[in-house]
Amino acid sequence: MPARPPALPVIRPLPGTAPRVATDNVVVGPGWRIGVLADGLFRIERAAAPAAVGAAPAADAFEDRASTFAVRRDLGPVEFTVERQGGGVVVTTARARLRYDGRDFSSNGLAVDLIGADTGRWRFGDETRDLGGTARTLDDVDGRVALESGVIAEDGIAVVDDSESFLFDDEGWIGLRRPEARDLYVFAYGRDYTAAVQALYAVSGPPMLLPRWALGNWWSRYHPYSAASYVELMDRFADERLPFSVAVIDMDWHRVASVPERFGTGWTGYSWEPELFPDPGAFLAELHRRGLRTTLNLHPADGVRAFEDAYPAMARAVGVDPASGEPVPFDLTRRDVVEAYFHELHHPLEEQGVDFWWIDWQQGRTTDLPGVDPLWLLNHFHHLDAARAGAPGMTFSRYAGPGSHRYAVGFSGDAVVSWASLAFQPEFTATAANIGYGWWSHDIGGHTRGVRDDELATRWVQFGVFSPIMRLHSANNPFIRKEPWLFPAEHEAAMGEALRLRHRMVPYLHTMNHRAADEGIPLVRPIYHLEPRRREAYGVPNEYEFGSELIVAPITTPRDPESRRGRVRAWLPPGVWTDVVTGTVYDGDRHVDLHRPIESIPVLLRAGGIVPLDASAGLDATRLPTELEVLVAPGASGSFTLIEDQEAVVATAWTRLSWDAGSGEFRIRAVVGDEDVVPGRRSWRVTFLSGRPGGQVSVDGTPVEVQGADGRWSVEVEGGTDREIVVRVEGGLAIGSDVEAAAHDVLQAAQMANADKLEAFAVVTNGRPVAARLAELHALSLPESVRGALVELLSSRRP
Repeated sequence: MPARPPALPVIRPLPGTAPRVATDNVVVGPGWRIGVLADGLFRIERAAAPAAVGAAPAADAFEDRASTFAVRRDLGPVEFTVERQGGGVVVTTARARLRYDGRDFSSNGLAVDLIGADTGRWRFGDETRDLGGTARTLDDVDGRVALESGVIAEDGIAVVDDSESFLFDDEGWIGLRRPEARDLYVFAYGRDYTAAVQALYAVSGPPMLLPRWALGNWWSRYHPYSAASYVELMDRFADERLPFSVAVIDMDWHRVASVPERFGTGWTGYSWEPELFPDPGAFLAELHRRGLRTTLNLHPADGVRAFEDAYPAMARAVGVDPASGEPVPFDLTRRDVVEAYFHELHHPLEEQGVDFWWIDWQQGRTTDLPGVDPLWLLNHFHHLDAARAGAPGMTFSRYAGPGSHRYAVGFSGDAVVSWASLAFQPEFTATAANIGYGWWSHDIGGHTRGVRDDELATRWVQFGVFSPIMRLHSANNPFIRKEPWLFPAEHEAAMGEALRLRHRMVPYLHTMNHRAADEGIPLVRPIYHLEPRRREAYGVPNEYEFGSELIVAPITTPRDPESRRGRVRAWLPPGVWTDVVTGTVYDGDRHVDLHRPIESIPVLLRAGGIVPLDASAGLDATRLPTELEVLVAPGASGSFTLIEDQEAVVATAWTRLSWDAGSGEFRIRAVVGDEDVVPGRRSWRVTFLSGRPGGQVSVDGTPVEVQGADGRWSVEVEGGTDREIVVRVEGGLAIGSDVEAAAHDVLQAAQMANADKLEAFAVVTNGRPVAARLAELHALSLPESVRGALVELLSSRRP
């Protein structure tokens, strides 16, 4: 384990803070100020007490301190023109034109128009018709919940009203707004949704780069584990080859039942429960030895009471006489409490081995300071403390509003166990990209209420694999469980394969983690981010991009009893798409109903797409694998740069992987960057999702044997990471599906008359044109679900 960061003052500016707009980018008038932050981003301020017409505004009439939302307003030079019109102004950039009459904001006095390919106008007071952002919590939500606003809109203009957020002064401490002042940020990016989110990150700060281990599987259950029972469970997971990288210990790590009655509930606590954890350091060391990172649950609302181990030190630090037994209140609006909260309560536990904290919001939305949200303070100061001395800054907490994306991983709340909850989570997760919130962690499988439904649990786990953070979770109820071996065989097998796939995907996910932090592109995005000008892309809210290479369409409804398959409707963007599990190949630019058995959900790889996977037998997500498998959809040329680093090490290595469909060459380039980051030698399995080659396959000019069959075949190569490896495929590759075999599988599993199966299979295989076979299928007496699955296959691409 890396050494713990030293104690530093918690109250300090957020790194990268640059809250003052460059002078050249500012236009000022009597009582108003406009900052041109980028060609599509305006900041518009109205002073609380505007100066008289013709008078210069007071020097302190406007706000130059960082806010919870805006921490960087100096984004570099912007080309724009200014035309003064009386007391107002017209400001024009390459993307938009802002008109303001210089008076109190009004619908006829303040407007922004788009310029160029997109058209659209926003007037002050209009609904922006943005496409939504996210919500603070899914606690007890059984289905949908209203979403707060985002920064992209179908008509091209969105607004963040930052007038009421609290501030941070130059030293990093809390500041308050001037009452009645207005502070608006107008995002005028048309349908360039990627640029709009990047502008959000520019002004609000980038998402943090998560530690690699955060991208594996997390185990979480609200249950009074003992040290022995928790370690025993982790060992059972390892014996079952079920990889986990994060061990969450819920609130029973601290004293709960043993809290003396006079102190109230045991909801808040900072002292280990000795009956369950007699030697916390040894317990945490055992988890670390197994490759697990650990987080403990926090409910800080009740402050620090006299029964706590740290009470005497905490009391003295904030001026309370320890002999009095008076509780130390939870009040992060006091500087002394903030510093002591970390130095006296948390750092000693971190020295025992706690890696990060789960801040489980229980303290409301208000403090003694107007507009100051305690959740914001917890998120902000926990991040700063965790990031001391260059550490990653890992936190796990609730969403507090625009700007929350800076604080690592979000906990979406206590999910209700229901199909309605599952059906909303993909849309909820994808839409959060519209406010830059890319790292949601859900209670996968559901936390509370509901009924046992093994299929629901399995489909939820499969969605969890293709969500930002994969965290299984259950309530404090012995009948709500997520251990795969407690489920019937088909569900146990499907869950196990899903968990193993998530672990294998960490190389891909960590590259996308770097992309999010460096390029401002969240891992999960709605399909309309890819195709903003296609109406169809807005009609599939539960389908989403999963990194640069994949599209996922989770199954969120029960399977049909006759076909034994779940169904989801998708719209495929133009191009060719291959399901990485079934091998079915689809031509895009169309709607399609996708049917899947319990073993998988639709996960589609674009033509030319490349996905690196961990192919080693190890279960430790902190270790870079010496064996990798690379999935290639060879219908078009493509490339992918694998990005790798080591925990707590700034050094980074890049390995470029490329496929040239014209020459038939797949190249693994020599590593660039810090070569010491990656293993000196690696084994690679290059897996092509296509028909087997018609000619010879060679590695660096030497012929080799291929493994596998049509649809999925591989080449095994090995070499030093300091040199290039070239796999050459001659004779061309056929791209398409084995329709007959897949149709046989559909009919084999279908719960229907055997005679009707024969008749249907004869139609599928009769060799007539596809349109004729589709018509024949519709004439047969088949269950609609079975007919739909066969239609899907007949309309897929053949070799």
